[in-house]
Amino acid sequence: MATHEALQAQLRGVTAFPITPFLPNLDLDLPALRHNVDWMVRHGIKSLVAAGGTGELYSLDCDEIEAVHRTVVEASAGRAGVICGVGGKMREAQRLAAAAEASGASGILILPPAYGPSSDDGLVAFYAGIAASVSIGVLPYARDWAVFSPDTVERLLAAAPNVVAFKDGSADLRLWARIRSRLGDRLAWIAGVGDDMVHTYFAAGAEGFTSSVANFMPWISHELFETAHRGDFAACRRLFEEKVADFYAIRSRRRGFEVSSVKAAMELCGLPAGPVRPPLTELGHEELEIVRAMVERLGLGSRVNA
Repeated sequence: MATHEALQAQLRGVTAFPITPFLPNLDLDLPALRHNVDWMVRHGIKSLVAAGGTGELYSLDCDEIEAVHRTVVEASAGRAGVICGVGGKMREAQRLAAAAEASGASGILILPPAYGPSSDDGLVAFYAGIAASVSIGVLPYARDWAVFSPDTVERLLAAAPNVVAFKDGSADLRLWARIRSRLGDRLAWIAGVGDDMVHTYFAAGAEGFTSSVANFMPWISHELFETAHRGDFAACRRLFEEKVADFYAIRSRRRGFEVSSVKAAMELCGLPAGPVRPPLTELGHEELEIVRAMVERLGLGSRVNA
């Protein structure tokens, strides 16, 4: 079991968000998940989130979520920290978090509640209630309708001392800077929007970031981190524009393409991924050809299978 300090250290780098592979009938493909996790760890990934947003958490039932959590913990085999994603309904999230801790998880990522916008009191009660179900470190994930103010984060930390990091997926850098200024070095600060805003968040004080392209080109994720970590934001931006931007541009075409585009790239590289579950949709022909061209231009197929 990772200490809170060890978890914070793991998070100050690249945290990969493995997809959840499905069979053609949309059943879980756990052998494929095990294969992909082992491949990412062998390519230098030291921190993973099991059943996060890219892992289609909200399309999984509780038994499936537990199976995904266990599989990622087992496949990582102590070589990487595993943060298990929970969210939606508080009682279910508490059960899943406790089971994840028992299986050997390093930490818990708490995604937004299912209901939608709520008061600050409700947010604190939801996140603190889930944090109280485990002793390992937890990360609140600010995105969509889960909007935290500096006061709310401070209240949450007072109510749940095992909150060790803050993952921001809102892209509201003004609010992020205010929260970061208020809490200082009490938390690890994680850029949670994606690979496209690494240079922006690190310029504003981020210490680590979450990556979806680590599913099929983790070496690029590491290079993004290294350039941002040393403060070479121009180099970080150039790297993104040269090797990631075309891929990210697909996301703006339709909601949910951020997952189906990752899965398409993985399949084209020779990594098992399968389809997405509704309400997500598969890429259209035009988007698939963009991904195919990117995979060929970067030589990803030969690199993945080397």
